[in-house]
Amino acid sequence: MRRENLSDLLAFVAVARDRSFTKAAAKLGVSRSALSHTLRGLEARLGIRLLTRTTRSVSTTRAGDRLLQTVGHRFDEIEVELERLSELRDKPVGTIRITATEYAIDAVLLPKLAKVLPHYPDVSIELTIDYGLTDIVAQRYDAGVRWGEQVAKDMIAVRIGPDMRMAVVGAPSYFATRSPPKKPQELTAHNCINLRLPTHGGTYAWEFEKGKRKLNVHVDGQLVFNSSSQMINAALAGLGVAFVPEGAVECHISSGRLTRVLEDWCPRSSGYHLYYPSRRQSSPAFALVLEALRYRK
Repeated sequence: MRRENLSDLLAFVAVARDRSFTKAAAKLGVSRSALSHTLRGLEARLGIRLLTRTTRSVSTTRAGDRLLQTVGHRFDEIEVELERLSELRDKPVGTIRITATEYAIDAVLLPKLAKVLPHYPDVSIELTIDYGLTDIVAQRYDAGVRWGEQVAKDMIAVRIGPDMRMAVVGAPSYFATRSPPKKPQELTAHNCINLRLPTHGGTYAWEFEKGKRKLNVHVDGQLVFNSSSQMINAALAGLGVAFVPEGAVECHISSGRLTRVLEDWCPRSSGYHLYYPSRRQSSPAFALVLEALRYRK
């Protein structure tokens, strides 16, 4: 069927339901004479009369009744579906993919998202643990979470957590036979628990700063993990010294299960930020997640 026939069918349905050319013309925004001409053209192409016209009324013929019953409800279904699509335009729906470190997910993302997601069942969040500074555009993530200093300049960054700092910790049993380090360089003599960076293939260099001095120390040890929780468990077991987010081990330090060293070499940083390319900010679902995660003092 040609496209113009669809417009003619819509015109027929309007007239047949209102039983009036005048009312149908007003709803369709056309003149009465134009509408009458359209219906005559449709009848001519079909080769059958659809409407019975008198000076006072319009009624459908048997063929007109059949056509109205056949196509009328289908146009209604199309209209309803278009309305639903319009609603989806402004309704949060879809999957948001975010890459972040394990601690960022546990300490920041999950607690905040837990307050929002139950109210939006059509929004799904895919969280991927990643320590490799993955290219979120190339890997088709909607956003990533990193410390403020790690976010690329061409990205939009939104703060989602308070200031943070790292902590060097070991179990009392570990330090019972070893002298605690007084400066970062002394870590080379310790059994350090390393973090593997999947993107670069190497291990994470422990970053320190004191005053104007900045040091990156490459440490060695018997254990290498790709997750901070396993590093903490290994430190608790007395298997070495770990360099992990302060918040992840505060309870263990307070209880005496872990001993903190080099605290004066671990300054505060700007904390976790959600970052994303500007072209990804139009989705209502993404806007919902962004506002849910935004840091508010």
